Amino acid sequence: MTAAPLSGLRVLDCATLFAGPLAATLLGDFGAEVIKIEHPTRPDPSRGHGPSKDGIGLWWKHLGRNKRTITLDLSTPGGRATLLRLAATADVVIENFRPGTLEKWDLGWPELSAVNPRLVLTRVTGFGQFGPSAHRPGFGTLAEAMSGFAALTGEPDAPPTLPPFGLADSVAGLATGYAVLTALAARERTGRGQVVDLSLIEPMLSLLGPQPTWYDQLGYVQRRTGNRSANNAPRNLYRTADGSWVAVSTSAQSVAERVMRLVGRPDLIDEPWFATGADRARHADVLDEAVGGWIAERPRDEVLAAFEKAEAAIAPVQDVREVMTDPQYRALDTITTVDDPDLGPLRMQNVLFRLSATPGAIRWAGRPHGADTDEVLTELGLTPAELTALRAEGAV
Repeated sequence: MTAAPLSGLRVLDCATLFAGPLAATLLGDFGAEVIKIEHPTRPDPSRGHGPSKDGIGLWWKHLGRNKRTITLDLSTPGGRATLLRLAATADVVIENFRPGTLEKWDLGWPELSAVNPRLVLTRVTGFGQFGPSAHRPGFGTLAEAMSGFAALTGEPDAPPTLPPFGLADSVAGLATGYAVLTALAARERTGRGQVVDLSLIEPMLSLLGPQPTWYDQLGYVQRRTGNRSANNAPRNLYRTADGSWVAVSTSAQSVAERVMRLVGRPDLIDEPWFATGADRARHADVLDEAVGGWIAERPRDEVLAAFEKAEAAIAPVQDVREVMTDPQYRALDTITTVDDPDLGPLRMQNVLFRLSATPGAIRWAGRPHGADTDEVLTELGLTPAELTALRAEGAV
């Protein structure tokens, strides 16, 4: 079997909730050896987030997959010394303590790079390592608000809306994985590691596209438009006769024309304003009335079949129950089954993308707190007497 693409890469995941650990999960999915380091008495809070079964946190089963778990109190002398020994063997350290915390423990970049000049230290925080807000506690919710995302989300006459899940953390997790691989690529040329400084607020802002440029050049501030778009129409959610919802998009002119022919309003195609997405968006009331009225008279399956036949873009609004049985997700094996010693067969999202020659894999779901401490530290060369001393100190 061909080795996984990141096999041989060792990652120390010292982060919690959620961006840093997600980046480590993504690296582990493609073969990196990830060692999850948690406090001996205060484990990663994701173990207790959301629903649990038989006292076992299900979020952790997903976030902790492909990771070996050890306990280590980095604020103790023994914990500090042990982390330095681990760092000497690692390629990447991921942490999300507030700026200055590692330095307080004498575990900053000078100390870590001294034991391993090839190390990539990845620092994920709410606001970055410097600036007037760097010291503040930061969570994804604050990034969603501060970046402009919430200001754009919701109906025009309603309050701004936050997402009901960790959007900013997830975006930052993806960005962190990208940043780590970029730094490792640079190391191939220079032979030396470096520090990655990634804040939650910046990837979220990047996700919003050209808005700063629009404002800089035109003074343009995008407003909330609900489920409509300022750039094209018809684009909305529409309710079907059986009470379901479907999403329609017409980003391409040809698709917009197909939709209007399908719903029996080809006359609108000849209107001068129909020729561009922006002009169509300014006539969204007319287009929504035509499309929404047609859809409202038909059940969802009929609507979907008609749009597919017309080669027009549509998708059902699905909750997780429908996601689990969706034929496209099933064909892609997007929701896959992992055998778990605690819970038995366990279904979760598969690895993020498919590689034809060196695919990733979920080797195991999240393991119990500290399950691999003795094994990992023994592999590191610690003797039974040293392990005993660390326990006596409360360092593991």
